[in-house]
Amino acid sequence: MGRLKTVQTEIQTYISHLKSLQFPDGSWRFLFETGPMTDANMIILLKNLDTKPELIPQLAQRLKQRQAPNGAWKQYDDEVGHLSSTVEAYTALLLSGCASREDVMMQKAEEYIVQHGGVEQAHVSTKFMLALNGFYPWPRFFPLPLYLIQLPKSSSFSYYRWSSYVRSHFASLLILGHRKFKLHHPREINIHHLFVTQHFHKLREPRRSNRTRERKKKGYLSRSALKKTEQILLQNIENDGTQYSYASATFFMIYSLLAIGYKTDSPMIKQAVEGLASFGYTARDGSLHIQNSPSTVWDTALIAYTLQEAGVSTEDAAILRAAKYLLSLQHLEKQESERDSRHRTSGGWGFSESNTANPDVDDTQAVIRVLTRLAAQESDYSAAWRKGIQYVFRMQNDDGGWAAFEKNSVSSIIRLFRIPHFAETAADPSCADITGRVLELLGNHLKLRLSHPRIQDGLDWLVKKQKSDGSWYGRWGVSFIYGTWAAVTGMAAAGLQADHPAIRRAVDWLLRIRHEDGGWGESCRSDFIKKYNPAPYSTVVHTAWALDALIAVHDNPTEVIDQGILRLIEWNRQEGRRTTYPAGAGLPGHFYIHYHSYPLVWPLLTLSHYVQKYQKQP
Repeated sequence: MGRLKTVQTEIQTYISHLKSLQFPDGSWRFLFETGPMTDANMIILLKNLDTKPELIPQLAQRLKQRQAPNGAWKQYDDEVGHLSSTVEAYTALLLSGCASREDVMMQKAEEYIVQHGGVEQAHVSTKFMLALNGFYPWPRFFPLPLYLIQLPKSSSFSYYRWSSYVRSHFASLLILGHRKFKLHHPREINIHHLFVTQHFHKLREPRRSNRTRERKKKGYLSRSALKKTEQILLQNIENDGTQYSYASATFFMIYSLLAIGYKTDSPMIKQAVEGLASFGYTARDGSLHIQNSPSTVWDTALIAYTLQEAGVSTEDAAILRAAKYLLSLQHLEKQESERDSRHRTSGGWGFSESNTANPDVDDTQAVIRVLTRLAAQESDYSAAWRKGIQYVFRMQNDDGGWAAFEKNSVSSIIRLFRIPHFAETAADPSCADITGRVLELLGNHLKLRLSHPRIQDGLDWLVKKQKSDGSWYGRWGVSFIYGTWAAVTGMAAAGLQADHPAIRRAVDWLLRIRHEDGGWGESCRSDFIKKYNPAPYSTVVHTAWALDALIAVHDNPTEVIDQGILRLIEWNRQEGRRTTYPAGAGLPGHFYIHYHSYPLVWPLLTLSHYVQKYQKQP
């Protein structure tokens, strides 16, 4: 069988498999899998609230299964261990009652933690969650004062200038840091043995109630700010009870509501817990994982678009069901802030189906791809499609690029806050991956030419941001292969020729980092050190991205492309670490995502582009 025929046969296998996985409502629901943070926090929360005890053994089971032989928990395979994840998992298991300090697995974890600097060296978010539970002392001065919520949007320090992702979390943090709120557990339940200094002694300072502590602050101003912050929290609760549809933000919201006087059986808190439980994904072995934000819209849009690229007609029932599902989830209104009672048309889409107030550019461009062909046939789709395009156009930054959630987000002031990686999260600047994806949409699907001003501005930004080695950093994927793939395919779709210096440098870089086995693989460590770091083996997703970039700029298949295609087909038929390595990025060094849809989506897209471009080759 010839190579082209092999690829075509493989494409049909993918198509049949993906169709079989579609839900009746038109969606695809794959696991959004991360490290132990959400599972550990859920265990701790359920123990605090004394609710849903049946979930705790299932969550604990998953934590136990994912401990490495050296006692640590990891974020990715080639990591020796992740200190913060290990502290979180250990604490949760200790509280759960499903493990004791004397267990061998817990002793190994304790040894790893102490050898790597103890709790004192954990990430600030881990320390924050420990402080909420009385396991770590609050700092004397919390770096984010409550009065930030009172500053107008015009102020450089205003809460409203942060990215929407940060706002969804930090409204709660402002309350909790102001109150220095903490829950108390029996004294015999502690993690003092995980400290390498005497820092835990600060926990033994005389207890003062939150009410007493509050009276020491400026009473009226504090109460006014607290009420304003509470109002922001309440207006951003989604229909499922979660805050902004994020588990991490919902955990903080529940603690902040407790801090300002809500009882544990408050309807707000009970609904939030139900929302968190609905994020649970039960594995075949009965273990449970709490997804930070189910990726239903993202997965459905990627799959429905990729199936069309693979040759599935828009009249196919699978495509029509997916399009109808996505159409129902378009965001039509968005309130900017409590100070701004005006609503403006959004037209974008969010990441998950419960998300109604936080659209983003990446999900919107993905849905637009699904609807483009349908928009020419039905008015409902054409109207939604136009609103989506308007949203994407409106979100282009003044520098020419596109970010995820915000327009013209500025990070300079944010750097004054002494919080690790705060600037990388609080700001939402233009990034190569989203800018490249939008340019590919505008060029290949909207048929905008190189002379279009939006195309010109986007290309100018990408060319300026190319690294000296020829790569681009991708903010929301791992990492330089992801950014380079998006940039190259975007530039090619926008009209840059293969001999353009930026594209030549990118192709040369991709060829230089190719593994000896004919594929590509990148470590999540690249995201943390901001420099390309190879994975110890090629992965299916990275190989698909690299090949797709090469296909976009080569009129004829090269030996490298043909060999890579065969490796891609071979590896994706085998379950293993090549298909499970995390390819999504959230917080550098602390939060990575294994999208279970990715080993199906990206190889199918690459194989489809291979056939589209080279099927007429002799």
